[in-house]
Amino acid sequence: MNGTALLHLLQLASPSLPVGAYSYSQGLETAIERGRVRCADSAARYLARQLADVQGPWDGAVFWRLLASCADGDGATFEEWNARYLASRESAELRAETVQMGFSLTRLLIELQLAPATPMRDTCLPAALAQAVHALGVPHEEALLAMLFSWAENQVLVCVKSIPLGQVAGQRLLLGLRPAIEGAAAQARALPDDELSSWAPGLARLSMYHEVQSGRLYRS
Repeated sequence: MNGTALLHLLQLASPSLPVGAYSYSQGLETAIERGRVRCADSAARYLARQLADVQGPWDGAVFWRLLASCADGDGATFEEWNARYLASRESAELRAETVQMGFSLTRLLIELQLAPATPMRDTCLPAALAQAVHALGVPHEEALLAMLFSWAENQVLVCVKSIPLGQVAGQRLLLGLRPAIEGAAAQARALPDDELSSWAPGLARLSMYHEVQSGRLYRS
């Protein structure tokens, strides 16, 4: 990957990207409140399981297909995978999250003149990110790893703030997730369409419980 593409990728993966990722926990806040995640070890197991069961076989795999659709100029397939991803959101919070972040990233791309001024309605975050990757000429394999890393980094930050963990413990946790992130990326690239899955009923229940949780720090 050349220097220009690397710099573009670092910008897309930066926590300072103004899409609001810091305000969501994706049910992790409830998992912490209910004691399912209570220390660095339990957090590592929880996040590795999500990478293997959700991020690899669904979020990452859908993102991989959205990237291919952008590269092929196949708008119909792009819209189909966007719709499938939106339909897979099991709770109101999870759907609102991806739509809000997708809207924020799409608006940013328009303001940077990297996307059409008339965006697709209800663009999910993976679809908006795929458009950004295509517009900036970032290699797909590296973009997939960056997407998964950004997800993991945000989840680790939730753990640092809410368990709480120390900053060093958080970085140790993120470093330890590297094999799981690489495994999820490999899984996302290799799975055929009919083997994709977002089956994670426990995560869906945590998200639904979060909708009625009191004293929340996060929006999901």
